[in-house]
Amino acid sequence: MINLNNIQRVHFIGIAGAGMRAIANIFIEKGYTVSGSDLRTSPTTDRFEKMGARICIGQRPENLQDAQVVVISSAIRETNPELQEARRRGIPVIHRSDALVHIMSWGKSIAVAGAHGKTTTSSMLGQVFYESGTDPTLVIGGEVDYLHCNSILGKGEYVIAEADESDGSFLKEHPYIAVITNIDADHMDHYGSLENIIRAFRQFIGQVHPEGFAVLCFENDKIRSLAETLDRAYLSYGIETPADYNARNIRYIEGRLHYEVWHDGKELGTINLSVPGRHNVLNSLATTAVALRCGIPFGKIAQALSHFHGAKRRFQTKGVVGDVWVVDDYAHHPTEINATLTAARDMGTHRVVCLFQPHRYTRTKLLLDKFGGAFTGADKLIVTDVYSAGEDPIPGVSGKLIADKVRETTGQDVTYIADKNELVPYLLKNARPKDLVITMGAGDIYTIGERYIEESRRGK
Repeated sequence: MINLNNIQRVHFIGIAGAGMRAIANIFIEKGYTVSGSDLRTSPTTDRFEKMGARICIGQRPENLQDAQVVVISSAIRETNPELQEARRRGIPVIHRSDALVHIMSWGKSIAVAGAHGKTTTSSMLGQVFYESGTDPTLVIGGEVDYLHCNSILGKGEYVIAEADESDGSFLKEHPYIAVITNIDADHMDHYGSLENIIRAFRQFIGQVHPEGFAVLCFENDKIRSLAETLDRAYLSYGIETPADYNARNIRYIEGRLHYEVWHDGKELGTINLSVPGRHNVLNSLATTAVALRCGIPFGKIAQALSHFHGAKRRFQTKGVVGDVWVVDDYAHHPTEINATLTAARDMGTHRVVCLFQPHRYTRTKLLLDKFGGAFTGADKLIVTDVYSAGEDPIPGVSGKLIADKVRETTGQDVTYIADKNELVPYLLKNARPKDLVITMGAGDIYTIGERYIEESRRGK
């Protein structure tokens, strides 16, 4: 493994990708000579150019110039011309996770892992540590409004990062603090079985620094069982389940979520959030447990969390038009979908209309039965076709499978519209005042909400 302390010139293939741009931004701020390529210009590539990076639009062998190391993500195929050129020239090629490990070595790292909730939890942690004046380094999976990006180089002792378990790359990390939000049957194409996933998380926690600790969600039965086998110190948190930190008296007041934090039988105070749902209670409770242990007073934690408006694509308000509230959410796994829609329904003020775009043919096929019961929080469900994320189609697998499975499982009101370009006309015709319209999925479904708002306003 190349020592990144001994090199200066770094080239990123696909520099504007969500995970890559967070790393590239930190490297630029750190003083590395950064270059990178992407398929098209974007606000990200424009910003990096202004910061001094050399940006190439289109991917060609000559883009590498005198790069000393090339950074790739799992999305970059061996056929990529820049990757092939790096191989031909013997330029070291590292995965973005290796670059993240390098960043995490700069301080006490707080790594947030889990099948669901890691982006929101790491974003909450970032907001609390940022507002409290600890000046952290942050590497987050989604953009947050307090940064206007998804990473920042700080001068403080803490490095807060989202750990990616999807391809097992989080096992390269040895954090000072590890937060585990949940364990679920996801990324089965990589792990093959739930047992292998649990084994990976056990290994990850075992790699926590001996003077550090883990923070574990005891609402998850798999995590509770795992905790009994650990040789690392940990803190637990939960709602109904007894834990070191518990949330009690959860309620909505004027559209905001309130609850009390209890620790070892003592009430610490009240948290109020603008983001809904029990899952966000848990995310903020994990944040509180970490921050308190790191010396941040409860009052500062509560104040910062009250300002949190969600990471980009996590129950993100896109706009209100004609008394229709349009929200976008990244949820694409059945557990995430159920949590988000339940949260929307529990607000009790809107008809919940969900536009769902399945993500990957493999996930659609493997989790079909679970998708069948995942949308019960929606009053109306519209399913479009699969966002491939670069996968080859699987014969017989489409969004219609999910629509039919939901209809068969729950009897819900489901409409299948294969062509997502037909979704905006559908909304223009069928959306009602007081509707909460949620575009949902990991692909480009968010553009539908944006177009609906634009065309609705144009029609006025």
